[in-house]
Parts: sequence; structure tokens; C-alpha cells
Amino acid sequence: MKKILFLALVIIFFAGGCVNFKLRDSAAGNKNENITLRIAWWGEQPRHDYTLDVIELFEKKYPYIHIEPEYANWDDYWKKLAPLAAANQLPDIVQMDLLYLAPYSDILEDLTPYINQEMIKTEAIDKRILSGGKIGQHVFGFPLGLNAPAVIVDRELLLSNGINFPEKSWTWDEFEEVVVQTHKDKRIYGTNGMKSIDVFFSYYLRTKGENLFNKNGTGLGYEDDQLFIDYFEMQLRLLDQGAFPRPDVTEQIQRIEDELLINQLSSMSWAHSNQYIGFWQAANRPLELIPPPGPGQEKGLTVKPSMLFSISQSSKNKEAAALFINFFINDVEANKLIKGERGVPLSTKVADKIEKVLTAEQKKVFDYINSIKDSTAIVEKADPLGSIEVVRILQDVSNQILFKKITPQEGAQLFRTEANNILSKENKE
Repeated sequence: MKKILFLALVIIFFAGGCVNFKLRDSAAGNKNENITLRIAWWGEQPRHDYTLDVIELFEKKYPYIHIEPEYANWDDYWKKLAPLAAANQLPDIVQMDLLYLAPYSDILEDLTPYINQEMIKTEAIDKRILSGGKIGQHVFGFPLGLNAPAVIVDRELLLSNGINFPEKSWTWDEFEEVVVQTHKDKRIYGTNGMKSIDVFFSYYLRTKGENLFNKNGTGLGYEDDQLFIDYFEMQLRLLDQGAFPRPDVTEQIQRIEDELLINQLSSMSWAHSNQYIGFWQAANRPLELIPPPGPGQEKGLTVKPSMLFSISQSSKNKEAAALFINFFINDVEANKLIKGERGVPLSTKVADKIEKVLTAEQKKVFDYINSIKDSTAIVEKADPLGSIEVVRILQDVSNQILFKKITPQEGAQLFRTEANNILSKENKE
């Protein structure tokens, strides 16, 4: 519980306070229902809409269970969840991220018994994928789908200006050439700001055979700071040429409708693969999904749980909560509503049936993940304790570099010192 209290203070301090989830006053249930479950998640409006439809479908199948949904965007979600966790008042089911799974694990239910008793059915799910929600021998989060790092590209914007569309095996040099040429020809940014810095710096490190964290979580996983320097010097080169946005530009992006790519102010956007559908719908024009640059893509590309559902230890209706998770994962009609927006379905039976009803655009995400899943044995797992603060420091150091307050060399040393100090304290061997 101590780490939850610390987590709450960290999130509240850096977020500047709490906000309320949006609650739906469901008309589907009645006052005589036996069980009420609270379920919380983050996302954009399209996710909220279809999740409410899935809940309605669940309530029709199980009329004795009433769902109270609570939802918010990413930032507001964690601002609200941390103090609820500290007060031991989490909703029955909470959507989890690998970054937050370890700090919350003290107050989350181990799902192993529910899996073993087949309350949550897994016969059509690859067991190595389930390991993404494990810490030690305990399953604290059940993955809702699979995703991977990706780049979403506006093909027509590039081709209309005579720029060669990137091949899947493109290099970092080719990436720079494309985004610089786009800026020169279109007077827009060539790329977005690679905002999820921990995701894409981690990808870059993996292409070099390294990792952000060491195996025990007690320190950084790479020894050569030149990797850090090279990564940020590349961003500075693009920034100096006007092809890369400054942090004060990207900080204004709060919704998918604000994204540079959506508004044709950038030719590409670094994202997770499951975000492609949201980008495509918001842009209302053809887009493409390709791997980030290499070489080393075969090492850099990993599959990961896009997000997870966890059950709180404080829940008084854990079996009903497990029933909902099973429904969300294994019900075909529910997944026809979800359409892989939370990541490609884990169940091969569900995925096979859903693919048959997808549009060509929606199927791109499935094809992308299947190609990666078939070529890698690596499934990302929960980040170590302290990683939330390490990611915050990485973002702060990145901003200082891009605002040219410090050099990449200074940033590399600052990040190493602070990150190792945090990780060594939180994860003593």
C-alpha cells in the first residue's frame, strides 16, 4: 500500500489535481438487480461509445448484473485512479497499462484462479501472450488485445509531392530524408513529435540490441550513452530544419482530432498499431500502417498487451467481474463492436471470425500484428517499480533538449543518474 500512496502523490503533484470520470446513468438496468459492477477505462470518444454498447450487450445476457461505467482520457484517468487506489476504493474492474501494473499490483486480484477454473476461458489464447499481464507467478492484468509500435503515414500527401513512399524495411536515414523533404515541399512538419517517448526510445534501443530497463529492473538496460545522444541528435537535426515540432506544439494535442496528421500538418505519426483505426476514422482519408525504421526491426518490434483489465482486491463481486472480462475477450458479438480497437483480439477463434467482417482499413491492423507476432517470440511485460517516475524524467529531459536548455550529452548523463537512482531504490535485489 505504501507504493500506492507514493504513486498517488506523484500523479497528483505532476498532474495538478484530480478530475472526475464521466459516468453514464445506465437505463438498461433496474433497481432490483442483484449485482452492480463499476468499470473504469481511458480512451477517446469512439472507445467510450462502443464500450457502452458492449456493456449493454453484456447486461442483456446477464440481466442480474448492472454496470456503472466510468471513463476519461488518458491523463485524467490516472489523476482520478491514484487517489481512489490510495483510499482502497478502486472500481471492480480497472483498465490497466504495463507502465502502471506493478505499482498497483498490491491492490489487484490475482486472476490465476479465475483462469484455472475457466471463468475466464483461455483455450484459444497463446499462453505466452498471457504472460504480458504477469508479475512473478501472478496474473494481475488480463490483456485485452495486442499492439506494437508503428508509424501511420499519409500516402497520398507524400505521393502528391513526388516523395517516395517508405518501404517496410526503411532506415533511419530514409526517415530523415522523407520528413525533411515533406517540410521543404509542403511547409508542414514531416513527422509528429514521437510523443510516447518511452515507447519509441525503447524501440530504438531494442534495434541496437539493448533495452530501457535491465532484467531485474534495478537500473537502465543500456551502458552506452551514445545511443541516447544519437537518438536526440537526430530529433534536433529535424527540429532545426523545421521538420519536427517543438514540445510546446505537441503539448497542445489533447484529442485525436488535434493530431498533426489528422489536420494534414504532418505526413506521419508515431503511434501504437491499435490507434490506426482512430486516426483513419478521424482523418476520413486513406492512411497506411508501416513499421518504424531500422535496421534492427526484427529485434525492435515486439508485441505487447495494448491494455489490460484488472480486478481490484476490494471488489465484492470478483466472480461477476471475471465474467465480464471473459465476455469482453471471448464473445464474438462483443468483439464485432470492438473491431480490434483495443488491439487485435487474443482469442484466435474470435480474431478469425472478426477478420471476416472487417473493412480493408480495419484489417490493416490485424495484418500488421500478425506479421510481427509470427516473427518475434518477445512479449512485453510489466515495467518495473519506479518506471512511472523514470518515464516522467525521460520526458522532462527530452523537453529540455528540444528547447535547447541542455545538450543531448548532458541529457544522457542526467537521465542515467536520476533513472538509476530511482530504479535501484525501488527494486533492491
